[in-house]
Amino acid sequence: MDLVLNVADDYFFTPYVYPSSWPEDEPLRQIIGLMVVTNLGAAILYLGLGALCYYFVFDHKLMQHPQFLENQVQREIKYALWSLPYISIPTVALFFAEVRGYSKLYDRVDESPLGWPGLIFSMVSFLFFTDMCIYWIHRFLHHKLIYKYFHKPHHVWKIPSPFASHAFHPVDGFLQGLPYHIYPFLFPLHKVLYLALYVFVNIWTISIHDGDYRVPSLMEQVINGSAHHTDHHLFFDYNYGQYFTLWDRIGGSYRYPSAMMGKGPHDHIKKLMAEGKLSSDINGHTNNNKNGIHVKKE
Repeated sequence: MDLVLNVADDYFFTPYVYPSSWPEDEPLRQIIGLMVVTNLGAAILYLGLGALCYYFVFDHKLMQHPQFLENQVQREIKYALWSLPYISIPTVALFFAEVRGYSKLYDRVDESPLGWPGLIFSMVSFLFFTDMCIYWIHRFLHHKLIYKYFHKPHHVWKIPSPFASHAFHPVDGFLQGLPYHIYPFLFPLHKVLYLALYVFVNIWTISIHDGDYRVPSLMEQVINGSAHHTDHHLFFDYNYGQYFTLWDRIGGSYRYPSAMMGKGPHDHIKKLMAEGKLSSDINGHTNNNKNGIHVKKE
């Protein structure tokens, strides 16, 4: 994160905000800068990537599903933007430790213990390490003693849109993001690769909420995609994984996606339409009730 902070200092904070007498490596200044950069960056990634996914990937027909809530998209965005600043507080503490040199992040490939092979290995190990940790953290958050306090707000969105991706309670959001931040304190990782993986993580988190259930057939049993994660939202006790199905299989919580068996949200909408219980306007956004099924308009 020091790379981002240095850019912010060079092009914004030093020339326009802070007095020249305040050193760039002064701890309080670094903390303030990290707070600004972290909150601004999180909002831009969430809103920017979420909007791209919402308008170009998300199937808006899903908004006709009976479990898609009234004004759901607005509610998801509002909740996420409320939560992100709180998540940033402990996150900035970890970023500050990185900036002060307590992590194993490095600048040049020749600083890697294994050179380029080590760089590639760190990318793969990052994905498997964080997937493992998030599985168990996520499963812990479903424990009956704490679920209603922290993780339940995210399960309000039974049929999620891309904007549900970051709509977590702050404690939930921080805990599930924690593995990404502790990895570079445990294992060597290139700073640029760390930033690239951070962006990738945000893209992936949005993608598993995007309602695009397509997965290459060879990867259906391996990748935890949107179809898998939608079943997690619908059926609660399955598919806790982030990227892969590995830990769900080990933990006995794997469920083959209902969408791939012709029993997913799209299939439910088609069934209601065929039965005359649901109709839509030409835009597919307004739903009418013929037989007592009330479907909200987004």
